Amino acid sequence: QVQLVESGGGLVQAGGSLRLSCAASGSVFGINSWGWYRQAPGKMREMVASIISGGTTTYLDSVKGRFTISRDNAKNRAYLQMNSLKSEDTAVYYCNIYDAWDRQYWGQGTQVTVSS
Repeated sequence: QVQLVESGGGLVQAGGSLRLSCAASGSVFGINSWGWYRQAPGKMREMVASIISGGTTTYLDSVKGRFTISRDNAKNRAYLQMNSLKSEDTAVYYCNIYDAWDRQYWGQGTQVTVSS
């Protein structure tokens, strides 16, 4: 079993910053990619940022230049630094990994609310 636990969400004013963390534990045998997704009420879940084993990152167009994904392989952790937050960034943010056997795991989500 693999567990992903997100933390760092909360309420912030527009223009502010938050840093989300995701910790993977349990039977983790290699992580090929980390991803951050979000889902706002009434909307589909969308990928916000991802980083693969080689270090290549991908971002949703609307967060480019504002969000940064990073990882700490030794600690099995990933982070999402979110700056210049906007009200449209309000959502539940989920951590996601694909392991060495291409199995996908999800965290329980953390709420991010940006007040305008």
